[in-house]
Amino acid sequence: MKIDPLNILLNPEFLPDKKVYYISGNEATLMDCVSETIIQKYKKMEAISLSKIDTIENFVGSGGLFENKKVFLGKNCKGINEINLMKVKKEDALFVFVQQNSPKIKSTKNIIIKSDDYYLVDCYELDKGSKIRVINNFLESNNINIKKDLYWVLLEKLDNRYVFLKNSLRKMLGLEAEEINFDSIRKIINIDSEGKEKLFFQILKKNKEIIEIYRRKILSNSDVSELYYYCKYFSQMIIDNENEIEFTKKIPAYLFREKNFLIDLFRKHNLKKKKALLNLLSKTEATLRKEGSLSLIVGLRFLLNIKKIAIS
Repeated sequence: MKIDPLNILLNPEFLPDKKVYYISGNEATLMDCVSETIIQKYKKMEAISLSKIDTIENFVGSGGLFENKKVFLGKNCKGINEINLMKVKKEDALFVFVQQNSPKIKSTKNIIIKSDDYYLVDCYELDKGSKIRVINNFLESNNINIKKDLYWVLLEKLDNRYVFLKNSLRKMLGLEAEEINFDSIRKIINIDSEGKEKLFFQILKKNKEIIEIYRRKILSNSDVSELYYYCKYFSQMIIDNENEIEFTKKIPAYLFREKNFLIDLFRKHNLKKKKALLNLLSKTEATLRKEGSLSLIVGLRFLLNIKKIAIS
């Protein structure tokens, strides 16, 4: 049988119910987490003794009636074939095999997946759906609420490797709720904003220049999502602050070079323009969700419309 590694890692109710777990793939951090979790969960069920093995060829179990349950951990273990698996499953023990993917283990994986007595756990870098599960699980477990646009930045920018992703998320635990914003998240997960963030500070240039910079810097849908967030972040600062003094206080310290540009841009926006900017943000977000394949075009139009509002 096959089991999703996240069903082991994210389910607090998971308990090992097979004697053989065969963990394979090419994502080493995920493989190690799965094997460790299986063993730790088994410890909650039984008093165990852990032994490392390098082969199950001619395997002979040991242990008396009153001894601890045995857990055998085999990394790149030899002798894993149908006959030997039939022998070890009769043992009163748990076997956890960790094997890097290779053409040589294809037949072994076929044996494992076709049997109800064993579990195959394939571990690869997380795809988008898996990252959503991990992020949602973390946020829900820790009662953390974040804005949707910040959530999508996390989804795009967090590492696809399980341990690195979890380590980045855990850094959020040291933040108070009001501190969870793009600036703090960027520091936690080391988002490289060079280029995309700077695009916002080019919006008063000629359209031809803006288009040329955009085409150099924005190459994918994820780039558009990131650019949208930066633009929304600065636009929201303009919308939310009623006067220049308040606005100036909200400018992050790291933007000291762009401070005068932002103040000048704020001065260009009266109440009517602020309402137009808010409407543009809302319409663009809705369009990006509906027309993902056209997001590069939508992103450029969005940037030019921000300029249009500012200079009108």
